[in-house]
Amino acid sequence: MNKILLIIQREYLTRVRKKSFIVMTLLVPALFALMYKVIAYVADDKNDVKATHIVHIVDSADVYKDKLKDSQYIKFDYSKHALKDLKAEVKEQENDLVLYIPTHSPDKTQMFAKKKSTLSMSDNIERQLNDINSGAALVKAGIDTAKLHATKSNVTVSANEITETGDQSTSIGATYALSFAGAILIYMSLFIYGAQVMRGVIEEKTSRIIEVIVSSVKPFQLMMGKIIGVGLVGLTQFILWIGLSALVSYLAGKNAAVASPVYTFIHNLGANAGYEIGCFAFFWISGFLLYSALFAAVGSAVDSETETQQFMFPITLPLLFTYILSVSYLFQKPDSPLAVWLSMIPLTAPVAMMVRVPFGVPPWQLGISMVMMIAGFIFTTWVASRIYRVGILMYGKKVNFKELGKWFFYKE
Repeated sequence: MNKILLIIQREYLTRVRKKSFIVMTLLVPALFALMYKVIAYVADDKNDVKATHIVHIVDSADVYKDKLKDSQYIKFDYSKHALKDLKAEVKEQENDLVLYIPTHSPDKTQMFAKKKSTLSMSDNIERQLNDINSGAALVKAGIDTAKLHATKSNVTVSANEITETGDQSTSIGATYALSFAGAILIYMSLFIYGAQVMRGVIEEKTSRIIEVIVSSVKPFQLMMGKIIGVGLVGLTQFILWIGLSALVSYLAGKNAAVASPVYTFIHNLGANAGYEIGCFAFFWISGFLLYSALFAAVGSAVDSETETQQFMFPITLPLLFTYILSVSYLFQKPDSPLAVWLSMIPLTAPVAMMVRVPFGVPPWQLGISMVMMIAGFIFTTWVASRIYRVGILMYGKKVNFKELGKWFFYKE
């Protein structure tokens, strides 16, 4: 045990003292703050005159004259010029457009411009024309439009969760944001820090340092020390990233014109904050330990990083499959049978369960998933260690899955 602790200490201190670790730890929150400063500046920029578009309306019957309302970026001009002349004129103007409204067929309205118009501009014009036409049809039918508009209501529904301690206000938007953030953070970090374990194994193997190290410690002790050491480095960096980013985002969202997602997220976590953060920590750590054991086995079986591709894809496929499903299906149906099963299987549970946690997971399902993660880590570590003990001292040999199978069954 003391030898494993020494390896953990070495791996941890060596990596956290690197300039790259310090720079990246501080750089990510700084870039996060800069991003929201830019967003806030762009959103609050009221002097962007280049974005103003002049829409020349060709409406010979003057049905829509003075009915289309100007906005910040769209100005309407009612022209008596022929369509052909206006189209020729618009060719010389970057931001001008021509809106042609046929007298007897307004549904065949056309828009001409030198450049493609934006979707928001088209929507704005279409919405105004439809409102004008609907209003005219109501008046023609003898309906008082003023009374009709007065009857319109503006109902907003606030979401509340029934708990043992009473009703609690919840935010659906914050729930989705938390679900997405948990899934993507675990997905990315398992690749980033798992790959660090693999690279460390390859470097020690190719430099032949490993031959000296294994004379003092067992290969299993070396593998476990490296996995836990790098895991602690990743956890340290993640805690600093989340803490600094949350602080920066909170201040930016509190003072900027555009509130950041983290600021909104902080205000909507409520009483479940400890539970959700605890689940994230457990599945991050257990997922890292599980995948890092497999990454370490891959690193021990090859002589260079370029040779890892044939082994990496089958290992990471379950995680990639779950992540793709999470952004397209699991968010919408977090309690579906597929979501439940994926949150139980150790290779897919870290991502799938973090999608489900913000929506509420039955305690028995969460408990089974956690037990399965622990059992999965123990099993994969046992499998990886049997490959690691042989592969770490194997040089210059092209390895395939059949060869790995032979290593697994070698006797001590």
